[in-house]
Amino acid sequence: MARAATTADAFNAVAEPRRRQILDLLAQRERPVNDLVELLGLAQPQVSKHLRVLREVDLVHVRDEGRQRMYRINPGPLRDIHDWLRKYEQFWTERFDLMDTVLQELIEEDADDHD
Repeated sequence: MARAATTADAFNAVAEPRRRQILDLLAQRERPVNDLVELLGLAQPQVSKHLRVLREVDLVHVRDEGRQRMYRINPGPLRDIHDWLRKYEQFWTERFDLMDTVLQELIEEDADDHD
């Protein structure tokens, strides 16, 4: 079975750890490509390749500022990922609430045993 193109959507684009690192850095502030190269410890062509993928799915925008290309995050396409993860957040919240209930019961039992 053929593998889906990396640039098909935001889900596939953020599956790659280096691209997630780039998004994390750009979430802090707009940055030129040279800053990303230095912070990631990667060669410039590698960073540029990842940025191209992120641009193709509209996760980052770029603008020219003199001789530099400035990259900034575009959070809009992350909405689909956030919405998808929300149902799992509810799942884990329910599980943790149940665990809290069980732990509280154990604490109360232990306290009763020591009275």
